[in-house]
Amino acid sequence: MTTPDFSTCDLCDVHKNDGSGAFRVLPPVFKDFGARKRFAGPVSTIKCFEDNSLVKAALDEPGRQRVLVVDGGGSLRRALVGGNLAAAAERNGWAGVVVHGCVRDSAELVAAEVGIRALALMPLPTEKRNAGERDVPVQIDGVWVRPGDWLYADEDGMVVMPEPK
Repeated sequence: MTTPDFSTCDLCDVHKNDGSGAFRVLPPVFKDFGARKRFAGPVSTIKCFEDNSLVKAALDEPGRQRVLVVDGGGSLRRALVGGNLAAAAERNGWAGVVVHGCVRDSAELVAAEVGIRALALMPLPTEKRNAGERDVPVQIDGVWVRPGDWLYADEDGMVVMPEPK
């Protein structure tokens, strides 16, 4: 996999006066846990709370260099992605996984050649209830992310836009 050719700072410079809401910047609350520091791709979404059943199902599918954005409600009580799911994301060709919640198995996450961003580490796994929604608009700390948007992540942050740059 080649390193994507973009800079979130440059994208922000180009779109800094965009008042339409089409260009969005995710809040600087995410930490980097994966081997891939820079990633980009079209978005697929999951909305769930302390149940990663749909996350597992998504990451077991061909990723086609997409980015899975998981709205876990910001919960710090359960990990929605761990080492097994990171390995599945790498194996199935996902560019990255962004979790508005927690992850676990940090040594395994950093070994997976996939971008992984989350709020924090939490060793406790989720319950499996098959609850949640797939490919629906989600709101991460007030910022809308929709299926089909393009997400760009690098060392400076993450931005979302409706079309590729």
